Amino acid sequence: MLFTEIENTISSFDFKQISEERKSVLQPLVDFIQNKVDSSLEIRLNLICTHNSRRSHLSQVWAQTAAAHYAVKNVSCYSGGTEATALFPMVSETLQHSGFKVKTLSEGKNPVYSIKFSSNDLPVIGFSKTYDDDFNPESEFAAIMTCSQADGGCPFIAGAEERIPITFEDPKVSDGTAQQKEIYLERSLQIGTEMFYVFSQIKQ
Repeated sequence: MLFTEIENTISSFDFKQISEERKSVLQPLVDFIQNKVDSSLEIRLNLICTHNSRRSHLSQVWAQTAAAHYAVKNVSCYSGGTEATALFPMVSETLQHSGFKVKTLSEGKNPVYSIKFSSNDLPVIGFSKTYDDDFNPESEFAAIMTCSQADGGCPFIAGAEERIPITFEDPKVSDGTAQQKEIYLERSLQIGTEMFYVFSQIKQ
């Protein structure tokens, strides 16, 4: 069971708002997951962006939550960047706004967070790292490119079975503006809606 506040957020997701063009972008991820489910294999998703600070973390957290919601088993979601920086604080704040319970496990230049979506599931551990960090899988995973810069700069991801571009606009453009909270929440809800759509398509 997801936390009630997250369930309330999910109730606002409207798959009809996803265009047919966008659904075609998401379809390779649906196919990858479905093939793994059909073969009773582990499903590993590595969500990748340039700095592993915003979109890749939002994608990782929402994908793991969607897997739990739709009871798709053996799903492990990871995230990474082409370089490591830090998880941007507004991402943590945005996730808390949607009902996630976020705890800071360590401070410093690259803090480590525990991000929980339910009482009984393991939390997502959020911190910035490169996509090939030891924390992430070495092989048998799908590399999901969540930003166009990483997509263009990383034509090859070592160990990935498939490389799937699903890019999102960067909420960073709103940093320091009055619209920052609104833009981050908008992007988070878009990512959440699309990840939930993907897992809603899986037949078990």
